[in-house]
Parts: sequence; structure tokens; C-alpha cells
Amino acid sequence: MADAVLSTRSLEACYGDFQALFGVSIDVYPEDVIAIIGANGAGKTTLMRSITGLLVNKPQMVTWKGQAIGALRADQIARLGIAMVPEGRQLFQSLSVEENLIIGGQVGRKGAWSLGKVYELFPVLKERRNVPATSLSGGQQQMVSIGRALMSNPDILLFDEISLGLAPIIIKSIYEALPTIIGEGMSAIIVEQDIVKAVSVSSRVYCLQEGRVSLEGRPQDLTRDAISAAYFGV
Repeated sequence: MADAVLSTRSLEACYGDFQALFGVSIDVYPEDVIAIIGANGAGKTTLMRSITGLLVNKPQMVTWKGQAIGALRADQIARLGIAMVPEGRQLFQSLSVEENLIIGGQVGRKGAWSLGKVYELFPVLKERRNVPATSLSGGQQQMVSIGRALMSNPDILLFDEISLGLAPIIIKSIYEALPTIIGEGMSAIIVEQDIVKAVSVSSRVYCLQEGRVSLEGRPQDLTRDAISAAYFGV
């Protein structure tokens, strides 16, 4: 097996005196799709924030292609090829759809993704490219957030709560687009509360429970009972 492109090793993370992660270790391999599942407060978003530099850690707790990156800033990590579609989308309210997308390309990485390709993936964004991004529906805003991340031409894309607050038909359309999104030799981490959706698109699953890895394995090797026990801690 190829070496992992991204790893966390005994990762701990705190918000002031509150510790959110306890010794979390995961590996992501080339073209891997990892699902991170767990209940609210399990530490899923904290893990994403730690990987992307929004929470600073000890250098060796996060490695990227063998390089210790745990103490790097978020902008430095983005330039390495790690991008995130954040929970809540976090679009720039004063900017148009197209301006939000263009910002994603400012890290300066070369690759296949461009405005034209994002518009090909999500045609509705081309139709509404000049309107304020935050005037769109929730599903369309999620498309902008995904497109903005793709514009940075990442090697790995992190989706934090990809379907949160979206209508079922929009969730279905976004998941149908995933093979195209991550089919360019990219790896991905998908944080998702919908266990069935997450498992259906992943090559491996990690379950977090109270800041610790409670289960790890390939979807075909994990029973529903094992996932339920790891998820709820019973």
C-alpha cells in the first residue's frame, strides 16, 4: 500500500481548558475517501479545524506527505493542497457568486479546476454568477462553497457536515456530483451525520465518540450493530 498522504498521530485539541480531542490517529491514502461519523459534540469539526490549521497543534500531530504541518497557519496549509468546505458554508456576504469562487483560486495552485469547470459541474452558479452569494438557496450556497474549495486545486478536500440543513433533493444532487468532484486523483474526508450516506461513498470509516476514535474499518467489514455501538457509546 502507498504511504498515507495525510495522517494525524495522537492528535489532541483544546478550546481553552476544554479538551475536545484525545489521541486521535487517522490515515488518508492517495484517492482515499474517508468518512468521519459521530454524534454532535464528538469532535468531528474540531478534527477538521486541526487538519486545516484553524486550530494550532504540535507539529508532528498532523503530517502531510511526510511533512509535519500541525503548527502551520491555515493559509500555509491551503497552499500545500488541503482545502475545506466548512460547516455553514461561510461565504463572503458582500461578494458575488463569481467573486467568492475566484477567492478560492488565490492560493495559486495549478490544476484542472477553473471557473469554467466549476460552472460545468454546477450550471446554476453560472446563471447566478453576478448575484450576492448569500442570496442563493442553502443548496446553491453549498455548491459555491464546494466550488470555492475546488478552485484552489487541492490534493485533498475536506467536507465538514456536507448535507447539514439541506433539503433531501439537494443532498442527493451533491452526492451524485461527488464522483466528479473527487474523481480527479483527489483524496477526501467527509464529515457527515447521515451514516448511510457517509458509508455509501467511503473507502474507510472512522467513528468519533467523545473526542476519541471508537471504530475504524472498511464499510463492508462494519456491521450496523458495531457502528451503532461506536456512535452512541453503548
